[in-house]
Amino acid sequence: MKKISLPKIGIRPVIDGRRMGVRESLEAQTMNMAKATAALISEKLRHACGARVECVIADTCIAGMAESAACEEKFSSQNVGVTITVTPCWCYGSETIDMDPLRPKAIWGFNGTERPGAVYLAAALAAHSQKGIPAFSIYGHDVQDADDTSIPADVEEKLLRFARAGLAVASMKGKSYLSLGGVSMGIAGSIVDHNFFESWLGMKVQAVDMTELRRRIDQKIYDETELEMALAWADKHFRYGEDQNAEPV
Repeated sequence: MKKISLPKIGIRPVIDGRRMGVRESLEAQTMNMAKATAALISEKLRHACGARVECVIADTCIAGMAESAACEEKFSSQNVGVTITVTPCWCYGSETIDMDPLRPKAIWGFNGTERPGAVYLAAALAAHSQKGIPAFSIYGHDVQDADDTSIPADVEEKLLRFARAGLAVASMKGKSYLSLGGVSMGIAGSIVDHNFFESWLGMKVQAVDMTELRRRIDQKIYDETELEMALAWADKHFRYGEDQNAEPV
């Protein structure tokens, strides 16, 4: 059986690329911000299967097109399905943003005392809007000292909330939705909208009739061990309501 490759979260530390002391003074702070974000996500989140979520950090801070391209090349080779861009400072907006139109992305601009990431966050989000590529905004409520490496509670909540949603989208992408049966009792809500699955989730849609399910049950075309495990789990965790049907005669 083929092992499913779980999507990873890419962390993009972006930085002010101006030299002569500007970039040099921000390298450590920016990369530490990326490492703290990765550590938080890896510690707090799990995939639906229970596996720990892996994060991939860009090899260098990103100040322009070349480093952005190198980061994208690394992410493409490691099955990164979600990205979070982090920065404590101003950066060149359109040169550093994640331009992948299909990948969920967020930007965390550090709310600090010296070179706050608020200006970059606003500029980058404006660029995303102008280009029609959505991005989720993350910004802390309280101002932090420039050397404060902690992640505030409100920022942590936003990072984890985005990461969960982004991983859900990335995990579904490229998979198939299987529809069993047709429209039930004329209820329009049971009509499978192919366009939604294909355009918004990147999924295919396939359908089989309920008679196929019956055939597989009758001919035992299933893993009996897996069925026993599923039934045992259901009996342990489900609460069954009282059966109101009459006793069979």
